[in-house]
Amino acid sequence: DYLRNISSFHEKDWKLVNRPVLKGEVYLSKQDVARLLQEEIQRYIEAKIDPKVRSILPEEILKHLERLRQTCAEKIRESPVEDISSLNSIGVVGDAFPPCIRQLYEAAQSGRHISHIGRFTLTSFLIKVGMDKNMIVDLFRKSADFNERMTRYQIEHIAGERGSGTKYTPPKCDTLQTHGLCPGANDLCKKIKHPLAYYLRSARSLKKKFRG
Repeated sequence: DYLRNISSFHEKDWKLVNRPVLKGEVYLSKQDVARLLQEEIQRYIEAKIDPKVRSILPEEILKHLERLRQTCAEKIRESPVEDISSLNSIGVVGDAFPPCIRQLYEAAQSGRHISHIGRFTLTSFLIKVGMDKNMIVDLFRKSADFNERMTRYQIEHIAGERGSGTKYTPPKCDTLQTHGLCPGANDLCKKIKHPLAYYLRSARSLKKKFRG
């Protein structure tokens, strides 16, 4: 079971030779067990999904599914209250990242597991502030289940370069709080409702201080 579930992991710490083994049993921390269980559950669900099901669903159900898909897409594309058209001119200012993004960014850098909504939030944010896509790919390289082809595809999809062409925006603060991605609001957080709005204000403030 251990070898089967680590087959997609690339970090050397997961290799069997780097694990304590006694009488055929691999000793793991609670965090490692949770990660392996997640992989096992994902494999189980994927094995149960029949890719041919969609083609045999009634047309009426497909219409409902499409409406749900559009509703979800609109929910995800929650725009910040402030005008963010000037984001590209600001560039990438790491010190201006809001606490939620900083936490996700540091987790990615260290290879810690990030939930799907967390990865989406981090990726869409970094794309919006103008980070090079190759740099975003490299950011996720330490993930235990890193797959460069899939990672690049997902980044390009969020950027609107694949699929429907939709350019996604990070969820707003309320949504991030609901998913447990808000580490706690600071003074600026209390004045805004979207991580990009936070970034815009923070980056401008930092640039003013630098000029001064």
